[in-house]
Amino acid sequence: MATLPIGIQTRSLRRPLRRALETAAELGAEGVEIDVRNELRIADFSQTALRQFRRVLEDLRLKVFAVAYPTRRPIDDPDDLERRLLATREAMTFAYKLGARVVIGRVGSIEDAEEAGPTPSQAEALTILGAHGEHTGARFAFASAATPEAQCALIDQAGRGVVGAALHPPLLIGAGHDPTEAAATLGDRVLHVHAVDAVREPTVSDGGATEVQLGRGEADLPTLLATLDERGYQGPLTLERHNASDPVASLSDAIAYLRTM
Repeated sequence: MATLPIGIQTRSLRRPLRRALETAAELGAEGVEIDVRNELRIADFSQTALRQFRRVLEDLRLKVFAVAYPTRRPIDDPDDLERRLLATREAMTFAYKLGARVVIGRVGSIEDAEEAGPTPSQAEALTILGAHGEHTGARFAFASAATPEAQCALIDQAGRGVVGAALHPPLLIGAGHDPTEAAATLGDRVLHVHAVDAVREPTVSDGGATEVQLGRGEADLPTLLATLDERGYQGPLTLERHNASDPVASLSDAIAYLRTM
């Protein structure tokens, strides 16, 4: 099995970005996922500021594995969609300048192929983002609780290889899907993997999952990693943790757990 690089979502550390980067390096992460909508402002980055930021990353021996750009409304909402697509394309261009090759955004609800299928605006928007990704070098990916088959259909309609999935186990577990089966079905459509574990809440009528320490939930990380390896995934495993009382200690334990595998 290939050894995959380990990253940390900086927002999970609940610290200002510069301190979060330093903490990620101290914990032994090789890279990070940065939210360029909430943790920093693209408009504030001149060429000088960009060079300085990249120097900080270089000094800390960190790479930007992925950039998150969570728009307030997903791309299946046609209202003011053009503006959101423009902003997302700007984030993709900026991500490439940071060294990231994946930008994670919101696509909204994905219907199963045998039902309504993707909305015209959704498929068209992904096609536009896919074309921009080919031009810039940073591809668009989305995390979804939809069935793996529905995700595949949407990706293939927009352009397999130019857009893809950001595998997020808690979303899948909460919707009743097995993350390992999802990884097998999505195959090379997986562009990014969030290493997060969870247990499903059966009492919640519309689904849902509670995040737990890595290795203690339903994700079955050893089998999931083996499946990703079989499907040729060579990207990072990005850790995130939102409900831990001590996120630094929790993420440190998670890194140690991943490295045992």
